[in-house]
Amino acid sequence: MLAKVCSAAVNGIEAYPIEVEVNAGWGDTLVVIVGLPDAAVKESRDRVSTALGNSGFKFPMGRTTINLAPADIKKEGPSFDLPIAIGMLAASEQLETDQLDNFIMVGELALTGAVRPVKGVLPIALRARAEGRAGILVPAENAPEAAVVAGLQVIPVQNLREAASFLEGQIKIAPTRVDLTKLFEHVQDDENDFADVKGQESVKRALEIAAAGGHNLILIGPPGTGKSMLAKRFTTILPPLTLDEALETTKIHSIVGLLKPGQALVTQRPFRAPHHTASDAGLLGGNINPTPGEISLAHHGVLFLDELPEFKRSVLETMRQPLEEGIVTISRAAGTMTFPSQFMLVAAMNPTPDGKMPSESRSSPREIQNYLGRISGPLLDRIDLHVEVPAVKFREIAGEQTGETSAEIRARVICARERQHRRFAEKKSITCNARMGSRELKNYCELDEATKELLKFAMSDLNLSARAYDRILKVARTIADLVGAEKISSEHVSEAIQYRSLDRQLWT
Repeated sequence: MLAKVCSAAVNGIEAYPIEVEVNAGWGDTLVVIVGLPDAAVKESRDRVSTALGNSGFKFPMGRTTINLAPADIKKEGPSFDLPIAIGMLAASEQLETDQLDNFIMVGELALTGAVRPVKGVLPIALRARAEGRAGILVPAENAPEAAVVAGLQVIPVQNLREAASFLEGQIKIAPTRVDLTKLFEHVQDDENDFADVKGQESVKRALEIAAAGGHNLILIGPPGTGKSMLAKRFTTILPPLTLDEALETTKIHSIVGLLKPGQALVTQRPFRAPHHTASDAGLLGGNINPTPGEISLAHHGVLFLDELPEFKRSVLETMRQPLEEGIVTISRAAGTMTFPSQFMLVAAMNPTPDGKMPSESRSSPREIQNYLGRISGPLLDRIDLHVEVPAVKFREIAGEQTGETSAEIRARVICARERQHRRFAEKKSITCNARMGSRELKNYCELDEATKELLKFAMSDLNLSARAYDRILKVARTIADLVGAEKISSEHVSEAIQYRSLDRQLWT
């Protein structure tokens, strides 16, 4: 007898349907899986056969052929265990149901018959809704993740026996539901707050500008000045994730397997801080079968690169295209994948090889130049704000006075972002000032004659590139948005120029 079960697999961050065809025939007892299965899929016949026996079912006698269609796409992972087992039960007439076309099924089987969680459930649930399926059968631990998709029955199953009984109508399982409103309540990080940082008011100001406009920035200062401390608190002043942003971010974390058991949605902006020994595949994504890297895991969040010059130059250069376009395309023999990568880059570095300021350093000018030269000019051009982090004075450390809280700063950032959303309402691809193109710069960054002369002088005196000119305009537009100004003034441009310290070559 032939049985067909609906399942799905993930390609990139999107899911595509898989039809599991199971045919129970005559001959010697043998299970054959075709349709380009990888090792994990081939091993499912042993898991499924044992799980069937331990769940009280009979293993089909004779030759059982399992086809995973479409047959020209490689199938990976253990998520096909559950649909294969259900298909074998239906093909051997141990399961009688007319519900197989209504549900997509995914899940790994333990030898006991228990259903274990798998990766990529959220994109699969979105695919099930797009195809008009009534619902999806998923492991119980994955159910909250799938339940964020509205208009879809999410049936949590604990084991194979329970899944079969539900499909036959012998038992009823209440669909899992989640309250999206509650998920977004109290999502701010209460452990880290800008009020904990003593002094560094000028650096906090730069971070506020970066958060308000979605700008990349680099912190430059000797060790112990609080660069990492400030960077770790940066996400606390960013505006909260929208539902669409949360879904996109959750999809990426789901296919990598970073969601916690029972976690429904990523509701906080990601903060990723890879070590400086990270490879280009670890940062950009890749391997034999391309998977998201750190820059995609930081989508809609922050990528923090501490000790920036210690990263391999070839690794840093791979970020140039994603920083500009917000996507990363990886080509391998297995295929080409495109992952989203709209992240904010926050980098930190010492001013000299020994970590001291140039006036105190024992390093020679050539050594300092070589150290700074590890970061290419094209990459620096893509960083909007170059922020100097001075040593904190004793009276600031010992004083009891605290600065503004993250909530106070975040309120101003949200107001500035709301102005940008209204400005770019007709252009969905532009979400903040940092994403403006040449046309938007012309329309929204008009300068009066005095401000043009100021910028002209800065361009010639500092030898700025055309890209640096654009960055200054974008930062100036954000500074104006923070104070609610419609037009950019000389004051806004002057402050934006101050954040190009590496262009001024202070240490050469």
